[in-house]
Amino acid sequence: MASKTVTPTRMVLNQYKGRLKTARRGHKLLKDKRDGLMRQFMEIVTVNKELRVKVEKGLTEAFASLQVASAIMSPEMLESALIYPKQSVELSVDYKNVMSVNVPRYEYKTTNDDPTEIYPYGFAQTSAELDEALEKMSGVFEDMLKLAETEKTVQLLAEEIEKTRRRVNALEYVMIPEYEQVIRYITMKLEESENSTKVRLMKVKEMVLQDAHHYEM
Repeated sequence: MASKTVTPTRMVLNQYKGRLKTARRGHKLLKDKRDGLMRQFMEIVTVNKELRVKVEKGLTEAFASLQVASAIMSPEMLESALIYPKQSVELSVDYKNVMSVNVPRYEYKTTNDDPTEIYPYGFAQTSAELDEALEKMSGVFEDMLKLAETEKTVQLLAEEIEKTRRRVNALEYVMIPEYEQVIRYITMKLEESENSTKVRLMKVKEMVLQDAHHYEM
């Protein structure tokens, strides 16, 4: 294939040597990036697993309290107590660069810092279990937001790791071997050409000596 597509000259040889040098440097940089991404990925996966356990526990406890409240209170009373929330939340998204990957950072702010604002009802006709359910749900909200952040980060890092892995493999198993093969081919052709030139020069020298001095090599 190389013989059909490459002209075996010193200029082309130097070009491919330059490409090979660049490809090897790029291969090393991409491998370092891939390894760095993997370290970041494993650290965030660990945090993600811990958050997931914490959030699932908090939600389980909150739903358990809500089920008890539902058993004690009538559906109409429960719906009436929760239909008009007093507290609202503003969510903002920022981005942080991790190994050239922009990952989200979620921040939230409530309209009121008063912790009692999570209860949109009076306490006279509601059960303590409903208060407990809302309190636990409010407590787990920040962890849920952090969990969403880490899971999105894990997804983005995994995609970048896969792209980087494909580039590393393309360089390692396709481009670098191809450049090395072309360089060997051109080098071989140049050596053959030089040897042929040497043979011709020796023949010319022999002919000149024979003509000038009747000397035989």
